[in-house]
Amino acid sequence: MRLIAIALVLTLPLAAAHADGGALAGIKSNGVIRLGHLQDSPPFSFVEGGTPQGYSVELCKHVAQSIQQQLKLSSLRIQWVPLALQERIPAVRDRKVDIECGTTTWTLSRQQEVDFSLMTFVDGATVLVRGNSDLIRLADLNGKKVAVVPTTTTAGALQAALKTRMLATVVVPVSTPEEGLAKLRQGTVDGYASDRVVLLGQGLATKGGNNFRVLDEDFSVEPYALVLARGDPDFRLAIDRALAGLYRSGEIEAIFNRWLGPLGRPSTLLTALYYLQSIPE
Repeated sequence: MRLIAIALVLTLPLAAAHADGGALAGIKSNGVIRLGHLQDSPPFSFVEGGTPQGYSVELCKHVAQSIQQQLKLSSLRIQWVPLALQERIPAVRDRKVDIECGTTTWTLSRQQEVDFSLMTFVDGATVLVRGNSDLIRLADLNGKKVAVVPTTTTAGALQAALKTRMLATVVVPVSTPEEGLAKLRQGTVDGYASDRVVLLGQGLATKGGNNFRVLDEDFSVEPYALVLARGDPDFRLAIDRALAGLYRSGEIEAIFNRWLGPLGRPSTLLTALYYLQSIPE
């Protein structure tokens, strides 16, 4: 009996792990995939007409379609879960969503909590300013006020850049991008810091967007990726298989043009990212 009891104790963790089966097992069982999205980060992840839209959102739709094919499901329903910037990592970590489809930068510290897919984009952080200001480079913000969402990688990169350049810039924390843009529009801050393409998208989407422009200088590199829970290699493989196929086929170019084309052609760095991640099947 003692030997049987020991055997049961040793096999319980394996049985629990087998019962769990990871995200793919849950998706196959329920016929639903839960995709987290941002509501205010155009052109990557935003809501228009009550429907999630954007570059990252479309990548997640493609991933969902690929997973449906990989699991041989007759149908797969997408459950869209709106997330604030501060909720992205906890929502994935706590398995409230299967994938987060936004503008999350892949960092090593974040990888202690969650896992990441192949990279989906690369950007740099900068500052949005009013169009009639004389601010051109980061050094021009000495003695000025810059708003930033404190839970983003931009916040840490901004503080580091200001310290390196010994600039006496006042960093003003804001809860949301809308709050940062509102403060900039009202003149209570001189700039709002975020990723360059996101700032361009937000500026274009804002009423009177022509009154904004970005600095000529970036102060960080921001590699984006889709976010999933740690410890689920089969799910990550399914996601990476979908993205690599998208890069190999060249379909990524149409998706880029649809959402980012108005802002210019893909950078040399982004083109290299697509090419290097066209992993063969």
